[in-house]
Amino acid sequence: MTKTKAIIDDGCNPELVAGAEFDLPLGIPIIKAPKEIIIPSGITPFSKRNRAPSLKEAIGFNEGDINFAEVLKKPESFIDDFGRFAALVSPDCSLYRDAPLSVQLTNIYRNRAIGVYYQQHGQYVIPQIRWGNEYTYNAIYFPQRIAFLGVEKHSIVAIGTYGCFDGKENKYYFAAGLDAMMETLEPKTVLVYGSMADNVFEKYFKYAQFVRYDDWTTRMKSKK
Repeated sequence: MTKTKAIIDDGCNPELVAGAEFDLPLGIPIIKAPKEIIIPSGITPFSKRNRAPSLKEAIGFNEGDINFAEVLKKPESFIDDFGRFAALVSPDCSLYRDAPLSVQLTNIYRNRAIGVYYQQHGQYVIPQIRWGNEYTYNAIYFPQRIAFLGVEKHSIVAIGTYGCFDGKENKYYFAAGLDAMMETLEPKTVLVYGSMADNVFEKYFKYAQFVRYDDWTTRMKSKK
């Protein structure tokens, strides 16, 4: 009788981070800062990659997690596919504010682990930064701001803004997390997938280069 391997019996595929360095004490794998900053010509969602306008694009994951579930389960299947493109943004695993903190931490781990895996296979990886509730971007329960673990300072990062300005509460949490990110990571370059509200971003322009990209739907509409 053939035994079926359970999806969760191996601790989130520890082989993905073999040889990696880790942010301790929580053990979040570190996506290393690249030797040079490369600005992709655009960011194409994973599910649309075969329609990417150029191979100078980065492949991103600013879409429903179900759309890139296969990448999380079988990342080895996409090494050659992703290798065609100039860059890869690490998976934007959801960090819902009302999710248990353990779930949010797990998805931060998944983001970094997959990023490290592809980086070790020669891909230019840009860390996607995502925060959830205040416990992820403030050092309240943990000794560190967990949303920013596994990312080196003074380099390039990516963020997504879709839905983040819908209502006062969403805008508050986004602005608070962005402030914490800028203070913690002090990035040189921030890639922004989606809109950029001046009253949220403008005060950071003197500290970093911000490069904004239209979301996929907006890009396709503008082409028409």
